Amino acid sequence: MARLALHLDLLKEFPTLEKPVRERVGEVFAKFEEATHAGLHLEKVTGARDHRFRTIRIDQFWRGVVLAPDSGDTYTLLRVLPHDDAYEWAKRRKASVNMATGGIEIRDVAALDASLPHMKRMAGNAQEKLFDHVKDAELRRLGIDEHTLPLARVLTAPFQLEAARGLLPPVQWDVLYGLASGLTPEEVWAELGPAIVDDVDPDDLDAAVRRSSDRVLLVEGPEELLAALDHPFDLWRIYLHPVQRAAVEASHRGPARVTGGPGTGKTVVTIHRAHRLARAGGRVLLTTFTSTLADALESSLRLLAETDGAADADEVVSRIRVEHVDRFANRVFRETHSALDLLSPQRERALWEQVTEKLGLDLSPAFLAEEWRQVVLAQRITTADAYLAAKRRGRGRGLDAGLKARVWQAVAAFQESVVERGVWTYETVVDEAARLLSERGEAPFEHVLVDEAQDLHPGQWRLLRAAVAEGPDDLFIAGDAHQRIYGPQVSLAEAGVNIRGRSSKLRINYRTTAQILGWSLGLMRGQAVDDLDGGLDSVAGCRSEMRGEEPVVFGLPTWEAELEYLVGTVRSWLDAGVLPGEIGAAARSNRVVEQVVSALGSAGIEARALAKGSAPGEAVSVGTMHRMKGLEFRCLAVVGAGDAQVPAPKSITPEAEDPGAHARDLLRERSLLFVACTRARERLSVSWHGSPSPFVEALLGP
Repeated sequence: MARLALHLDLLKEFPTLEKPVRERVGEVFAKFEEATHAGLHLEKVTGARDHRFRTIRIDQFWRGVVLAPDSGDTYTLLRVLPHDDAYEWAKRRKASVNMATGGIEIRDVAALDASLPHMKRMAGNAQEKLFDHVKDAELRRLGIDEHTLPLARVLTAPFQLEAARGLLPPVQWDVLYGLASGLTPEEVWAELGPAIVDDVDPDDLDAAVRRSSDRVLLVEGPEELLAALDHPFDLWRIYLHPVQRAAVEASHRGPARVTGGPGTGKTVVTIHRAHRLARAGGRVLLTTFTSTLADALESSLRLLAETDGAADADEVVSRIRVEHVDRFANRVFRETHSALDLLSPQRERALWEQVTEKLGLDLSPAFLAEEWRQVVLAQRITTADAYLAAKRRGRGRGLDAGLKARVWQAVAAFQESVVERGVWTYETVVDEAARLLSERGEAPFEHVLVDEAQDLHPGQWRLLRAAVAEGPDDLFIAGDAHQRIYGPQVSLAEAGVNIRGRSSKLRINYRTTAQILGWSLGLMRGQAVDDLDGGLDSVAGCRSEMRGEEPVVFGLPTWEAELEYLVGTVRSWLDAGVLPGEIGAAARSNRVVEQVVSALGSAGIEARALAKGSAPGEAVSVGTMHRMKGLEFRCLAVVGAGDAQVPAPKSITPEAEDPGAHARDLLRERSLLFVACTRARERLSVSWHGSPSPFVEALLGP
């Protein structure tokens, strides 16, 4: 019985087809199983390098290219192209089976054959070639086949490998990239590990297609086909890279973590893993830092459940509670306490000012508040002796014993005032919720999964630790410390979360072009960033499979000129066929957001400011850099990236007051700009007026 599969490259390009063509593709292939038995014409391609390629008529102008195996019944739709282009595409390519992974591979052998003589001439006088240090046997063991090996042997520089990306199957290119980056064959083998298959038959394309879940969707009937074609941007529901799938399916004896740069699929892994654990019958909490991100997680989870198509999909979803961490704490708190009087930042500052004035301390209220949060609350300190003995890691201003004693007086006085007034802060609500859960004796969940974990503070980690009993797969943590824009530096081990030996890293960016990713990574180059577990994190090896245009980085003399430049940039994207809802603009402050919305509106471009909890719609979305967290756009403009706005002066602790806090604040502001820039998929514009931000200036060169 004929069965249809859809290749990842097809679905990536499917949204660019005109609507009537997309609809016709759905009509043709919805009847594929019936039509193949009725003699639907799959035409051979004259002069093809691979006799298994066929074409199928979509309409008079459009053709589909299909891979038809010699044996087996799985037919893979590879591309939909105009008639002549379809035949030319099919003539140039071959299908093969990767001997390491057993997966299907498609390559442009005509381009490879044409390039090889030139590459050999370039390598003729080279004293050293890129892969001289790797034996042929090692390359073959890693899946490098007889078509790729001759090219690998004449490469002399990494830029040549980069240029050859389009000529090689993705897995083979990844292998060569890893070796060129300094990984040993054993380390590359470990990266391939989850996908390695024994006893591969190089002629069995049917089996290869069925193994290629990272690049091929096996369609179970017309409904699943139409669902995939109706949601071509939601490829994360269908395709998982082998490293991602390994993280989803792994079983652990305790807490585990996945890290990775922006766009590497940490959230995708977390959603798939939550769904998998719920399908196994577990009670699951899926949580994150903000309500906006929690809403996005819930929406994606429901979309995944719909795609899964299981009869018990609703029951599976009902086992998963999606809730941001402060809301979860608030809910637990209110189960015991009938009233909650939350202390506003203004009221809290006033209390600290009263304490400071009463004790005559020459320390700012801001310093005392951070000392209370980052030392006293973080370490659950309750006595003067414990505070005097406490480590103050990360606090830049040293305190002698006498001054520490006076600081403790201030902290104790503040805490007494809070109790007397019957008020709470966000942090004390979380601590109380953690205490209440710990005293219950039975945890409400069997699995807790945390997205954007880098932004949580120690009290929130204690709450989540109390929410799930210690055991297999109890806590799963996804995050990237380079994207920390809220929380302080945290040691998971000190919060009772031991992930040692249970950590994996994602390196391939699926959202952002290599050009945008490379420029954005430059913002973080040279920064010492902790890994949430007492070490340092690195974005080394993070890469993108997509190519595109370089970011446009531009300075203007005035704010009015920058707004005019922004309007021109957005209009050029619209004229190029980008939909308004696929465009975003990010700024550091709400005031600038309002001015951008007004400027775009005055130019006749519909724009909307992103509010808390809102998602992009059909208009151009304008939001603060914080609000951009978790979102993505085809085209993004970062505005106001000048030295007067980034870093934001009010967000930086004076160095004289607290050098440690000053350094952390600067890193947080740098990370905020990094997060904003990596929301762009295809086009990025960064502009300023006056002098550029020091973070941007460092990338401008002489």
